[in-house]
Amino acid sequence: MRNVKIAVALAALALTGCTGGGPAGGPSSTTSTPPPTSLPTTSSPATTPGTTSAGGTPPPQSSAPPLPGAASQVPVERVDASTLSDAYRREAWVSADGRTLQVFSLAGGCKRASAEVVAQGADQVQVALVTTYYPPNDGVCTEELYSVPVDVVLTAPLGERRVVLEAREQTG
Repeated sequence: MRNVKIAVALAALALTGCTGGGPAGGPSSTTSTPPPTSLPTTSSPATTPGTTSAGGTPPPQSSAPPLPGAASQVPVERVDASTLSDAYRREAWVSADGRTLQVFSLAGGCKRASAEVVAQGADQVQVALVTTYYPPNDGVCTEELYSVPVDVVLTAPLGERRVVLEAREQTG
């Protein structure tokens, strides 16, 4: 019985040290409030952006499948990513038929990624990388971000047009 009491006392002491409540746990940790919005990614087919699944949790993040056929990378000189932060991949891929463009958005924690065609013209295609933030019910959310491939469908083949990438954040 004495061994059980010692084990319980040690477990309680270890848990106290892990909470960051004092010198035993190292510097006291602080929680940060997530930003009001997030970066872009693709949403699951089961839910649409702006909706949450049961329990107030964000919809699952899905990645675009590899482009079919002989997909090719859009030449770097035809991708304008000058407004994006360093967290984004500055590249785009186009399907063999030229109508599907694959770009890379950011997701993580309570953030889901998607992409939208903002405008299409004779000489450029403007794509928004959208990150949607879903505030958690319990107030806890991890802050990691990772790159997610997302697809957009063009009304006409990309051809020689430039791809202009921009980032947008929103709350779901």
